[in-house]
Amino acid sequence: MSGAAAVDEIVTRAQLEQTAATIAATQEPSGAIPWTSGEHTDVWNHLEAAMALVVGDQRDAAERAFAWVRATQRADGSWPMKIVAGEVEDHSGETNMSAYVAVATWHHWLVERDEAFVRLMWPTVRRALDFVVSMQLPFGGIAWSQEWHDGAPGRVNEDALLAGSSSIHHSLRAGVALAELVGEPQVEWELAGGRLGHALREHRDLFLDKSTFSMDWYYPVLGGAVRGPEAHALVAERWDTFVEPGLGIRCVSENPWVTGAETCELVLALDAIGDRARALQLLADMQHLRTAEGSYWTGYVFPTDVDEAGVNWPVEQTTYTAAAVILAVDALSDGTPGADIMRGTTLAPDFAEIGLECGCPSVERVAGVAGRTA
Repeated sequence: MSGAAAVDEIVTRAQLEQTAATIAATQEPSGAIPWTSGEHTDVWNHLEAAMALVVGDQRDAAERAFAWVRATQRADGSWPMKIVAGEVEDHSGETNMSAYVAVATWHHWLVERDEAFVRLMWPTVRRALDFVVSMQLPFGGIAWSQEWHDGAPGRVNEDALLAGSSSIHHSLRAGVALAELVGEPQVEWELAGGRLGHALREHRDLFLDKSTFSMDWYYPVLGGAVRGPEAHALVAERWDTFVEPGLGIRCVSENPWVTGAETCELVLALDAIGDRARALQLLADMQHLRTAEGSYWTGYVFPTDVDEAGVNWPVEQTTYTAAAVILAVDALSDGTPGADIMRGTTLAPDFAEIGLECGCPSVERVAGVAGRTA
């Protein structure tokens, strides 16, 4: 059975487009895509939704979403962490959220091959990744956020999140690929990517301990820093802790709560390392979260006692959950050229570990360290 046929038995193309339409219906007049109607917008989840709109043939909504990203970026390259109906509720700049514009722009390029769009987005991408790289810590991780006071950047929160830094690694590879495409190499991004990848492989104990969250388990694989046998070993390590057969994966290890977005991100990570059978199974398992309208509940609290009943919680269908489903379906079906976005074979190759400041030996600097593989 072909990849598309196998996925079609779980989510059809028509159902995928129906789901994309639910995201577009949530979009605000400004172009912002909040978590749910009336809820807040953050740029990472907004961009994930924009990617899903591209896959789901909601091109006009996607273009409005990217225009919102360009319009709301601040001079330092960041975006406010929380915006509600156009009003900023949290001014802090979060590095992982800001970096993701590179992934979304590269994804758009893969699907549309629109170089004019890439050049339109390039100044936004460059400012964002310059901001992110400026926040790198000596051991290689990226400080997770910077506070704002009186309309200007303030104190840096000098701790690194494992999942966030893993996503930044992915974003840096996309950024370097974009830099090559527009003919503006960014050596500092490559150096930062090498140090970050090393930290994600060798110094995971130096990141903030969020090990009860499933994201910290699979994100080093999803972000591309850990691949090959090490990735399979990492996935095996906590599979039984987080995976609930027939339901999806837990968001937090101690809570009987499976979430659709995390499940689909694990699907993408498994696809990226060739574990297709389990990826398909998990995609099928989480379909109990789908509504008749094509949206998806955020999660499900499952019963742990015979007298209990399961319940969808929170009582919301989120755009980021719908977006994760669309991207997982696209990856497993190879529905668009953007299906590669998490596998990363079109991104910049693995970064060389140059200029390490953690005490580990570095490789020698060589000419032509990075270059896109496709």
